[in-house]
Amino acid sequence: MPRVCTVCTHPQRQVIDEALIAGAGLRDIAGRFGLSKSALERHKANHLPASLAQAKEAAEVAQADDLLGELRKLQRITLGLLSKAYSAGDLRTAVSAVGQARGNLELFGKLLGQLDERAQVNILVASPEWLTLRARILQTLEPYPEARLALAAALEAGDAGK
Repeated sequence: MPRVCTVCTHPQRQVIDEALIAGAGLRDIAGRFGLSKSALERHKANHLPASLAQAKEAAEVAQADDLLGELRKLQRITLGLLSKAYSAGDLRTAVSAVGQARGNLELFGKLLGQLDERAQVNILVASPEWLTLRARILQTLEPYPEARLALAAALEAGDAGK
């Protein structure tokens, strides 16, 4: 049966972890809390990084929630201004507010991971480069008629689907 970490089960674990994080000496901490220096070393090496990672993740989530909350507030204000400008017939301001609202939505999408900004390349477009490459591939496969026919059929099927 594995040993139980005496630091993890200590009633003042949080204070001990804070002292370890602050860089206090292991002998000093051991003396103050009735622990062994080796127990503190093991705890610091095996358990403290995990708890720090969890705390960091919780802080990042909280920060993201704050950011989303601020962005929601900004979007409400933007939509309110849009509504007022449109009702007042101030189309220039209304169009500006529409642009800002669109920008807010784009930022929402990025923050929530709903927008994929990676470039997409469609090589099946009948560009001269693609046609040259296609011809070269088919020429290369001339010694292998079955493979050449299979590739030609697949390319035709792909071209028909565009």
